[in-house]
Amino acid sequence: MLAELFLDAAALCRDRSPLTHTLLVSAAEDLTRGGTTAKVMAGSECDRKGSVPGLRFASALHRLVLEGRAPTLAKHYPTVGGEPHLPTLWADALPVLDEHADELRALIASTVVQTNEPGRSAPLFGGLHTATHLAAEAAGRRTPFCVKLLEVGASGGLNLRPHRVAYRFGDTVLGDPGSPLVLDTGWTARPPVDLTHSLRLVGRAGCDLNPVDVSTEEGRLHLSSFVWADQLARWDRLQAALDLAVLDPVPVRRAAGPEWLADQLAQPERDVLTVVWHSVVWQYASPADRAMGRAILADAAARATPMAPLALLVFEPRRTHDQTRYEFQLLLKLWPGGVSLRLGAGAGHGIPFEWNTQPWA
Repeated sequence: MLAELFLDAAALCRDRSPLTHTLLVSAAEDLTRGGTTAKVMAGSECDRKGSVPGLRFASALHRLVLEGRAPTLAKHYPTVGGEPHLPTLWADALPVLDEHADELRALIASTVVQTNEPGRSAPLFGGLHTATHLAAEAAGRRTPFCVKLLEVGASGGLNLRPHRVAYRFGDTVLGDPGSPLVLDTGWTARPPVDLTHSLRLVGRAGCDLNPVDVSTEEGRLHLSSFVWADQLARWDRLQAALDLAVLDPVPVRRAAGPEWLADQLAQPERDVLTVVWHSVVWQYASPADRAMGRAILADAAARATPMAPLALLVFEPRRTHDQTRYEFQLLLKLWPGGVSLRLGAGAGHGIPFEWNTQPWA
């Protein structure tokens, strides 16, 4: 039932975005009554849970606000200078839904959720340092490997420049201190490796079924609309990441992950650590694509050598040992040698994050 999917999405943001939570709970109630929301969501009644129709609904409304076409609703949206007043939020949203029903319905039907979270560059940064350290140690090298970074499900590619970001950890700034994107990592500890060495990325590439061109106003608007509008720190991170992307462009290819990955991994590169990276993508991949991706990675792992190593670094939700909840874990596999580590866990947006290295079971 569509209303139940809206409530599922509302639960995701209950403690983090009161505005989005209130909006989605009210929309779910309106759906149950057959109100205006049912008209807006017509054609999406059979959407699966993984397509997150509630977040697409909230994004479409946010987009109208960002475009300046819903001034009464905008007074609730901090991303345009408003201040939420939750008791009247739904009353101000209803006229917007009614006036723009056809446009919203078309937008929601054609939209794929794109939450390209630059905060995930913080665990990626620590994970890359860990991987280069372990690979160098295994190869008997005194200096870390250069890195070729390959991202599956890259969206706008905002996490393909971890070496160009400044990371605050206490009084220390790691990475690039001159970067327009400064992340307060929220780390409770730090990886047990030297983070002061410069990450040397000699290759970067990404793929996505629906890549976002962040050099365009349309691309910026699309990604911005998926930010929960009362999370200003997250909003500011995204705008800074979009500015950095203009300074350091990395194109993202429109392609399915397995086929693209097979092409990228066809020729191992000596003196380069190839790192396959993805974050909060696995839930959207079909079982067939998952199986194919595993097979392609296993084939490449069999061809890895100490001087041309391969790593898999992922930040994905996994069930806790007691099976009661999910947590977002950073996991690392390294070949040859079969290193398999859980590096830590954190919030879904990458910040905060707790480093706690242990075997990956």
